Amino acid sequence: MKKRATTYIVDKFIDILLSPKTRIFLNPFIDITYRIYERYLFKQITSKPLPKHIAIIPDGNRRWAKERGLNPVEGHYHGYERMKEVIKWIYDLGIDIITIYAMSHENCLYRSGEELNNLFDIIKKGLIELKDQGILDKYRVRLKVFGKLSIARKDVIDLAKELEALTNMYDNKFLNIAICYGGRQEILDAVKAIARDVMVGKIDIDGITEDILRINLSTSHLPSPEPDLVIRTSGELRVSNFLLWQIAYSELYFCDVYWPDFRKIDLYRAIRSYQFRERRYGR
Repeated sequence: MKKRATTYIVDKFIDILLSPKTRIFLNPFIDITYRIYERYLFKQITSKPLPKHIAIIPDGNRRWAKERGLNPVEGHYHGYERMKEVIKWIYDLGIDIITIYAMSHENCLYRSGEELNNLFDIIKKGLIELKDQGILDKYRVRLKVFGKLSIARKDVIDLAKELEALTNMYDNKFLNIAICYGGRQEILDAVKAIARDVMVGKIDIDGITEDILRINLSTSHLPSPEPDLVIRTSGELRVSNFLLWQIAYSELYFCDVYWPDFRKIDLYRAIRSYQFRERRYGR
């Protein structure tokens, strides 16, 4: 408890130093302090077991843009650029599985056509970069896109399926992108698939187990299908229909910064928080 209190005080002091108002007067000193603090956090988290699977809800892109007087698409674009960095930070730590909540089922149903097209354009740009820059091959990353893909834009899903086929043999690292995804919808689809198997006699109704349901979920291809750590930015304290079955025993970390401002120290703090906790899995 004393160690956590000290950690909290150090974190708050660093946050004050890194605030925009303080930077005006102490910018060179602050940059040095940030680098020292980042190394301090790195040593902390690498001295303990790391999570195997991190899931991310990258929230706050539109609010980030609004506060700067920008079009919401600018927020999503900056969020995408930050996501590229965060993926590299996670893989460089030796964490092999990342699941990203790119677009919710509700996003795809209720956002304006213009905003949806902008979002799909950004996702397509990301997929093209993954392909053209050889990132998936370099890191031997298996890509999977899942969600209610029937309501997503066809050209984006066609490209995603192409990359899935090209990386299907990799088992080193995994990158999962949830598009038009909803946890309730996923569970409902799994139940329907199991019901069809019961109807044709493939399984008996009394033989339905958690494992049977689990293999009908979008994450069944993963060696660790249930995230150890879920990170949500922007200060919202909810999971928003994300991986409802899979995160039943995950550790949740809520971060106050908007996603485009998410820093390496924020990632390290999330992992450190995970390491501080005693996982009980409901016991």
